[in-house]
Amino acid sequence: MDYIDYKILKLLQEDSRMTIIQLSKELHLSRPSINERLRRLQESGVIEGFTTRISPQAIGKSVQAIIQIGNLKCGCREFEEKIKSEQDILECHRVTGTDSYFMKTAVSSIHLLEDLVDKLIPYGQVTTSIILSSSISHRPLLPDIEEEELAKG
Repeated sequence: MDYIDYKILKLLQEDSRMTIIQLSKELHLSRPSINERLRRLQESGVIEGFTTRISPQAIGKSVQAIIQIGNLKCGCREFEEKIKSEQDILECHRVTGTDSYFMKTAVSSIHLLEDLVDKLIPYGQVTTSIILSSSISHRPLLPDIEEEELAKG
């Protein structure tokens, strides 16, 4: 992983619709070189896919929350299977500490959040925190590279 790969990852996370031509111009490399680097980053699993970010508010899902669940009354795998069908759960992370899972949700009303919490209560102790605002959202995930490589850019 060098500075050019780093820049490709940064640019694509800022705009995943950036074309090979745009990347080529931005990085002063040939299109075949960019294509080869992208292919290598995908084959190595660094780039898992390309996606679109959707604004929850713009589609009417303005109530966002973090739901924590601890003291599970079933096995972890069983719990994970049960919640896979819950479309309102956007993320689910198994964690260490007093809680077993942190989940992020986006729903259109407090009533729907309450319904979701009610579905989770049979599985353990549920704690819900409404997200008031997000000061950091969708920060690019970039590899650590040597200072000399960054200085080259």
